Amino acid sequence: MTLNKVQNWPIPVSPAEVEHYMKQRVGLGVSFDFGVRKIKILGKDVHIYYVNGLCDTMYIIQLIKELVGINKQEKPEADLFATIENRLVNQSVEKTQELDLFITQVLSGLIGIVIEGENIAFVIDVRSYPGRSPMEPDTEKVVRGARDGFVENIILNTALTRRRIRDERLRFEMHKVGKRSKTDVALGYLQDVADQDLLNIIRKELAAIDIDGIPMADKTLEEFIVKQGLNPYPIVRYTERADVAAAHILEGHVVIYCDTSPSVILTPTTYFHHVQHAEEFRESPAMGTFVRWTRFLGVLTSIFLLPLWLLLVLEPSLLPEQLSFIGPNKQTNIPILIQLFLADFGIEFLRIAAIHTPTPLSTAMGLIAAVLIGQIAIDVGLFVPEVILYVSVAGIGTFTTPSYELSVANKIARMILMLLTAFFHLPGFVIGSTVWFIFLAQMRALNTPYLWPFLPFEPKGFLQIIFRRAIPGAILRPSIVHPRDRYRQSPDNQ
Repeated sequence: MTLNKVQNWPIPVSPAEVEHYMKQRVGLGVSFDFGVRKIKILGKDVHIYYVNGLCDTMYIIQLIKELVGINKQEKPEADLFATIENRLVNQSVEKTQELDLFITQVLSGLIGIVIEGENIAFVIDVRSYPGRSPMEPDTEKVVRGARDGFVENIILNTALTRRRIRDERLRFEMHKVGKRSKTDVALGYLQDVADQDLLNIIRKELAAIDIDGIPMADKTLEEFIVKQGLNPYPIVRYTERADVAAAHILEGHVVIYCDTSPSVILTPTTYFHHVQHAEEFRESPAMGTFVRWTRFLGVLTSIFLLPLWLLLVLEPSLLPEQLSFIGPNKQTNIPILIQLFLADFGIEFLRIAAIHTPTPLSTAMGLIAAVLIGQIAIDVGLFVPEVILYVSVAGIGTFTTPSYELSVANKIARMILMLLTAFFHLPGFVIGSTVWFIFLAQMRALNTPYLWPFLPFEPKGFLQIIFRRAIPGAILRPSIVHPRDRYRQSPDNQ
């Protein structure tokens, strides 16, 4: 057997040959965590391969006891392969004749058993990945609702979803991505609801990924699947909440799970998917609608407040006399545009610093920066008070955006609008806003219009975006996902 290429090589009938290959290519004897346990059963060699830390050690000990006990309970002429198969006390036992698949499974946390004289090996799923227990995501908290969230274990994540959808048509289609990492990636969908064209597109993109590994997990997958380029606006949505993922699967979306990542990718999504939050569906429809409108106002504020205020400062004639107080009341030597950018970047510095600061200190750091630095900057004349006020309001609007990716994209759009307004005044603001809207309107996320249901306009879908409807009234699934089964509940329930 050559060591340069292992694809499609059969399992050798000699365990010694398998061991030699493991030493040469997989690092047996060099990597401390990759091990083999050699035993003799009915006069034949049996090798058990495993990776410490990825499998349940207690099960390996129990399995060895079962196999060694064969020597006392079976006759030497017994069929060793069938006997071992019957003694594998596990619910997940598979056979393989491919050496490459055997090695991949062992490196994924399964244990492999090679038997002398047999070209078929057993792989047993006893994975026990290190990780944390499910807990509520910090970025998607709710007042009422489930407190469990996804973790870095794909098996646990799919289990959290299946707990909420006990349908025999729920599918978790497994793929492996990365020539070296061989990372597990699963597509979650309802077989009789999800759009087959969308599934085929995602399958094709996953199969076309040619890279050694994806240590950045779902973010790397996103870049390969949607090919976003320099576009700052998110084309897919992330969530760490199992209830949100389950709700989207029931609507007809396809959810992409990636091992080692505590978040999943929801596809397809539009702009309005990024401004929805689970909290809206944990309150009454009236309260949910109010929260949604408040969030919409915060998103609009984060984009247009600063450019609009800068326009009114540069063009005071646009203000009616009753609102003449809006402009700055003090004169400074620093242009207002520079002040806005300095203050805006200052908030971004605070956000980045808070991420890298230990949690017990981050709150104190934020208070010191916001109160002391802001007030001192005003006292020394670096900023006028109005700049701090409006930048703070715009910053709050940024933080009301549920999607972190969308909030950053909106901030970039806001800065571009401020530059256009500063150089071209009213025409710059109007043209910049129009170009921004056209840019979003022409975007497509996996063949899905980004501004649906506003463009193309769909009255029923638009009303569901504006108003949080009661669940008994939401009979149809969103048409944007092209569900094969349009009805979520019987029309008679209307």
